[in-house]
Amino acid sequence: MAKKKNTSSDLQGLTRLLTEATLGITDLVEAMHRRVVHPPFLPSTPIQHLITRVAGFTYKNIRWSTRFIGGGLDKALGQLAPVLGSMGNSEESEALRAVLNGVVGDYLEEKENPLQITMQFRYRGAAVPLDRESLEKTYPALNGKILVLVHGSCMNDRQWTRNGHDHGEALAKELHLTPLYLYYNSGLHVSTNGQQFSALLEQLVLQWPVPVTELVLVAHSMGGLVTRSALHDGQQQQKTWPTYLQKMVFLGTPHHGAPLERAGNYLDVILEAIPYAKPFARLGEIRSAGVTDLRYGNLTDEDWQGYDRFKRSTDRRQTIPLPEQIDCYSIAAVAGKETDPASLRAPGDGLVDVKSALGQHKDPAKELHFKAENTWIAYERSHLDLLDDPAVYARIKAWLAG
Repeated sequence: MAKKKNTSSDLQGLTRLLTEATLGITDLVEAMHRRVVHPPFLPSTPIQHLITRVAGFTYKNIRWSTRFIGGGLDKALGQLAPVLGSMGNSEESEALRAVLNGVVGDYLEEKENPLQITMQFRYRGAAVPLDRESLEKTYPALNGKILVLVHGSCMNDRQWTRNGHDHGEALAKELHLTPLYLYYNSGLHVSTNGQQFSALLEQLVLQWPVPVTELVLVAHSMGGLVTRSALHDGQQQQKTWPTYLQKMVFLGTPHHGAPLERAGNYLDVILEAIPYAKPFARLGEIRSAGVTDLRYGNLTDEDWQGYDRFKRSTDRRQTIPLPEQIDCYSIAAVAGKETDPASLRAPGDGLVDVKSALGQHKDPAKELHFKAENTWIAYERSHLDLLDDPAVYARIKAWLAG
């Protein structure tokens, strides 16, 4: 049985986050104040130094008050636990939590904040414990054909259902698959999530109540990077689960990164370079490790370890090719019309460009080489339309049934 989420724990987590955010903004304002009072490249006068010292006392007081109030709330909320009971896991609250983890999930984990998401498999919004008895109880008619769906950045497992359609449920019904949905903190590094996902898949196949005959992974957006990272880890560690993997389907996955993150990275550099704007560059660093991995599509620890992820840089990724023994498919969405030649030159679905989604790269060494018949472009579709568009579903179904 899934553990009940405690209201006090959620509120304490939010309080802690707001406390740290207030302290961070206070640092930002003080830095901006110093920048204005002491203009760059000009000598400071005694009166300017006096103003800064007086202001410093004010900022120090704000920090002290914030820590005091935050700590007091944490303690008070802990005592209120028996009264407040448990908080319902509504779709709205879970969607907000997923966004929060996507944006600052690495921070939540570092601070051990209760709002952090712990990776797990779920089905219909409930956790699926990985033991034989629980699996049989969750899936009374399970078989050896397993389907795992992996959501994207700032999303969760329940958001595979869009406009009344769920690829997982539909595929399970029509192709006789047993569906599980990965739920994870998308603010962590892709490689971190990949390693955790690989470990869960290993546990899954070892605990599956009947012999596993087929494993299929369907991933949306960042979920495709996490999936490829997990497979790389599984193969490197010589785990069992990759031997069951037969097909992988990627929907709008930024295999070679997303232009928006590269643009965000560029803005960081510009803000750092402008004297009065430099303190605001700290706001750019709110982006989580998971988000900055989307710059070029990082998959391994080596892609990011030892580098400042907020500094403008070139593509340093290791080359991780698609596995030859596994059928891989990819769908890219394009906002424009098929009859418009400019559609393929535009930024794809608004988040991921076509070439990145189809694994194409100007460097032949980084080209993923999807087979032509294993790729498809969905015109006049957005990034999220890939989750419920009938034509997209029909294409996925045909690939998996073949």
